[in-house]
Amino acid sequence: MKKELQQKKELARMYFMQGTPQNEIAERIGISKQTVNRWVADGKWAEERAARSITRTEIVNKLLLSIDSLINEVNQSNDPKLLASLGDKLSKLSSVIERLDKKASVATFIETFMAFGKWLQYRSTWDTEITPELLKSINHYQDLFIAEQISKH
Repeated sequence: MKKELQQKKELARMYFMQGTPQNEIAERIGISKQTVNRWVADGKWAEERAARSITRTEIVNKLLLSIDSLINEVNQSNDPKLLASLGDKLSKLSSVIERLDKKASVATFIETFMAFGKWLQYRSTWDTEITPELLKSINHYQDLFIAEQISKH
């Protein structure tokens, strides 16, 4: 019984990470909405999904806004220390943006895996070869791959 509940929890997590609404997860897996809510809260799934779902473009845009804000702050200030540190800060932020633009990042893998997961989920509505066990297995190996990529950086 415990193993079955653990399998349901893993499947629920996979669906949640793919953006499936919690009430739909409960219906699909055959558990209560309260159980899904508890798993989401206890496992901090919402935070994990948010971290996974930010795109490289969004990161670059936030960095560009930070640069703009930094420049405005320095321009409005007469503080020579701020002006002196501006070049170094701009260089560091520009370097991060350049790295994000030049090579595939972990965010790229996550974006791709999420899109693939949604496609599989949609396809599973008529393709009987796409079972919950297959989805769980694919999700497991995607998580392992992402963890390895994160540890390399």
